[in-house]
Amino acid sequence: MVAADPDGGGSIRPAGQEAARVADLRSAVRELEAGRPRWAWADTRRVYPALLAGDVRLSRCHDVTLTEGLLLAAEGRYGEPRQPAAAYARLHGLPVPEDAHELAEAAQVALFEPAKDGPDVAEADLVAEVLDDQLRRIALTSDPGRFRLLVAAESAGALIAAEMAHDGMPWREDVHDALLTELLGPRPAHGMRPAKLQALAGEVSAAFGHPVNPDSPQQIVKAYKSAGIVIPSTRSHVIKEVEHPGTRPLLAYKELARLYSFHGWVWADQWVRDDRFHPEYVVGGVVSGRWATSGGGALQIPKVMRRVVVADEGWTLVVADAAQLEPRVLAAMAGDGGLARAAGEIDLYAALAQAFGGVRDSAKIAMLSAMYGGTSGDAPKLLAVMRQRFPQAYAFVEDAARAGEDGRLVRSWLGRTSPPPSARWRELVSGPEGARAARDRGRFTRNFVVQATAAEWALTLMAVLRGLLPEPARLVFFQHDEVMVHCPEDLASEVRAAVGQAAEEATRLVFGRTPVRFPMEAVAVACYADAK
Repeated sequence: MVAADPDGGGSIRPAGQEAARVADLRSAVRELEAGRPRWAWADTRRVYPALLAGDVRLSRCHDVTLTEGLLLAAEGRYGEPRQPAAAYARLHGLPVPEDAHELAEAAQVALFEPAKDGPDVAEADLVAEVLDDQLRRIALTSDPGRFRLLVAAESAGALIAAEMAHDGMPWREDVHDALLTELLGPRPAHGMRPAKLQALAGEVSAAFGHPVNPDSPQQIVKAYKSAGIVIPSTRSHVIKEVEHPGTRPLLAYKELARLYSFHGWVWADQWVRDDRFHPEYVVGGVVSGRWATSGGGALQIPKVMRRVVVADEGWTLVVADAAQLEPRVLAAMAGDGGLARAAGEIDLYAALAQAFGGVRDSAKIAMLSAMYGGTSGDAPKLLAVMRQRFPQAYAFVEDAARAGEDGRLVRSWLGRTSPPPSARWRELVSGPEGARAARDRGRFTRNFVVQATAAEWALTLMAVLRGLLPEPARLVFFQHDEVMVHCPEDLASEVRAAVGQAAEEATRLVFGRTPVRFPMEAVAVACYADAK
């Protein structure tokens, strides 16, 4: 157990021993890390960034906050306060404090700032007591072995997220500025539009015959209405269907305005330093376990911006993604022999095509409809084929959907648990809209079991890959089923091999022996745009 103080010192408490005060926590942790212990602490985001700033990297940890969240959900208490102070209070029958707002920036100022409303107990002792309780509760889960892997993967993800934020993704500031200038015009004065955006705004107004602010949904709706056209919303996919001279410049404006707002010059001023993009990842930020960001938009990098992600001179980017990850996950979970055999091929949909009249797209529609609850177009007919040819896979997602419709919880392969239905849902499901509300939740739980397990596989992949990477290679980007490693050019082949090895090991760890393949095609490129 480790706890840190604002002055750079802290306390370290080996399991079964008393906590010892150290004056220089970084040095003490660096020395002990040689024995590869599993560090337990309150919250990786509050401790690890400052250790990284001192060039201290750790191999393993147990994040008490993340683990408490997983356990609470498994116990049907999703959403209750998950920070150590709350867990300690529950253990002792004390009033449970709400979770304090977690800020990554706090770690830049101090290694750890104790919660002001927490219990009057030393941090290391509190973490130790909560950890013991968590280990006890993990042993009581329906499959402790799998749940332990989930906890280890989630905690490893926290280390990786902090490291990626610290190291940053290569982001050439000169290329970014040139690209923005090409697309938008020169950087404008504060509060002004770039030249090309202003020109498009003028075209919009001219097309409607009067001034229209394209940033105002109300003015856009009013402008179309004055032309005799009623639009239900100002979303691009709605406007795209409208025949009017103002539609083309308005769509062009919306696309460039989004780029300007989310990845423009002001964004770069905040998130890019020394040709590195430093986002803030949120591990398990989505209920399915997928990551989110609390700033920087790392998970929504526009395709055009991939040109800006350029390896350093003499270095390369190794980019890899898992092909058709979620259908393969379903095949492994369901134990459906026919689907598992198809998932043993590189192109799963092509392997399935024979069952769907030789049409690959039909196989894809059937799989996606099964996982997402699609019912439009040809989906019902294709689902009938899937039910006949791949009965176990079909039944697996159908069972998850029925559980959701009934208001029950569902779990991923390793044990991540869905949130319970809300009180509002229970009101709706007992009223005239009950059937629709039930179907909506069924679609959520149908996909939850697959998406959450896919997230677990991806986390396990990253944890394994992190341990296989040769120095000084670094993981610098992760998005759902895609990873990016920045490494010297002469290590590219070794890194590509490590990606393949990590995929195989992640599959073994999560699913054991399975005929399902999870291919990760890794390519070495100088620029991210060249990887797709």
